[in-house]
Amino acid sequence: MKSANWRLLLLLLFFTSSTSSAWFGTKHKSSGASSSSSGRFRSDEASSSSSFSPPFLLNRFRSGSAVVFPVHGNVYPVGFYNVTLNIGQPPRPYFLDIDTGSDLTWLQCDAPCSRCSQTPHPLYRPSNDLVPCRHALCASLHHNDNYDCEVPHQCDYEVEYADHYSSLGVLLHDVYTLNFTNGVQLKVRMALGCGYDQIFPDPSHHPLDGMLGLGRGKTSLTSQLNSQGLVRNVVGHCLSAQGGGYIFFGEVYDSSRLTWAPMSSRDYKHYSAAGAAELLFGGKRTGVGNLHAIFDTGSSYTYFNSNAYQLLISLLRKESGGKPLKEAHGDQTLPLCWHGKRPFKSIYEVRKYFKPITLSFNSNGRSKAQFEIPPEGYLIISNMGNVCLGILNGSEVGMGDLNLIGDISMLNKVMVFDNDKQLIGWTSADCDRVPKSRDVSF
Repeated sequence: MKSANWRLLLLLLFFTSSTSSAWFGTKHKSSGASSSSSGRFRSDEASSSSSFSPPFLLNRFRSGSAVVFPVHGNVYPVGFYNVTLNIGQPPRPYFLDIDTGSDLTWLQCDAPCSRCSQTPHPLYRPSNDLVPCRHALCASLHHNDNYDCEVPHQCDYEVEYADHYSSLGVLLHDVYTLNFTNGVQLKVRMALGCGYDQIFPDPSHHPLDGMLGLGRGKTSLTSQLNSQGLVRNVVGHCLSAQGGGYIFFGEVYDSSRLTWAPMSSRDYKHYSAAGAAELLFGGKRTGVGNLHAIFDTGSSYTYFNSNAYQLLISLLRKESGGKPLKEAHGDQTLPLCWHGKRPFKSIYEVRKYFKPITLSFNSNGRSKAQFEIPPEGYLIISNMGNVCLGILNGSEVGMGDLNLIGDISMLNKVMVFDNDKQLIGWTSADCDRVPKSRDVSF
C-alpha cells in the first residue's frame, strides 16, 4: 500500500552514507547525490546582490541566540509538517517540508524547470552565486572526494529516491531573512539547492515548495548558521498532536529539564542514539533489546525491525482480546486497524485500551534514558473512525534492523539535537505554545 501518509523509506542502511529524506508527502526514501552536467542552468542576475550579517554582530550571537519557526501540518491526514522560509532578494515565502533525516534544503526552481510540479508559490528564481564543484559544501553532498566535476564553476547534484522520485539541481547561495529571538532580523547568505528537473509519479498539485534539511551534514541550515557564528549547532522541534508546533535553531530550552542520551558517533548523517535500546511494553520488559534508533521528522510513522514489530503486534492483539475492539480488515489506512461499536472521534476515546511503549536507552553504562511513547504517540484515528497502529514493519521496506522514530512518536515532546555536545534530548511539552525567547522553560 502506498499513500501520502505512509512515506516509505527504502534502501536506508544504518551506518552508511545514505540519507533519508522527504519529498512532498511520500517521504520514506533513500537519497544520495551524484554529479551530472547541467549546462542548461540559468541563474537570475537580479537576485545576486549581497546582504550579509555585519561582522560586529557575530560576537553577540555566538551564545544565546536562536531562531524559531512556527510549524504547520499533522501526522494524519496531512502527512507532513512544514515551515515558511523567506528566501531571496527581495525575500519571497516558500513552504518547506522539515526533515531531520537529510541535509540539503532545496526548492523547485525556474532555471528553467524541466519537470516541476505545481507549487503554492511561484517557482524559485535562483541567484547567480553558484557554489563551485570543489567546494566543501559540494563534497558533503557527494559523500566522498572522488566525484566528477564536469562543470568546475558549479556544484551539480542529483538526489534519488527509492519511491521513484528524483531531483536534479545546482547548489548556490542566496539570502535567508531570519528573525532571531533577541529581536534582531538578519539577512543571512547560505547555500540551498535549485532543483530544476524533478521526476515523480504523481504530477498533481503539492502543497509544498521544497524541503528543509535539518540533518548533521555541512549543508544543513543548522550547520551553516553555526559556521557563521549565529547560533550554537543545535536544532530541535516540538510537534503538536493537535497539528502545528515549532522548530528552532540554537538554544530555547532549559537543558536541566530534558532527558539526554549520547548521540551516535558512528552514524554521522542521522540523529541516532549511541546506545542500543530495550523495548518495554506497559512498563515491563519484553525481552527485545539491541534496538538502534534514528529520530527522523522525514517519516510520519515509526518503524521497528521485524523482531520488535512482530512481538509488539502479538502483545497488542493479546491486550485487545476481550475488549470492545475488533480488527478492521477493510480499513487500508495502515496495516493494522481496529473498529469499535461506533466510529471513534479521538485517540483519547481508545487510549485506555492500550499501554505505553518505551525505548530504554543505555546511557553511559550507568543510567537508563527512557523514551516513552504513549498510546497517542503510536495510534491514529482513520477517516473511517477506526484506530490504527502507526508503527510499521521496517524490515518489510528494506530497513533491515534499523528502527526509526517518526513524527507520530515525537508528538507533544520537545526534541533537541545538540551537535556541539553530541546529545539527543527530550521532554514532554505543550507544543502549541511557540517560544518567543530562549528563556522559555518546558
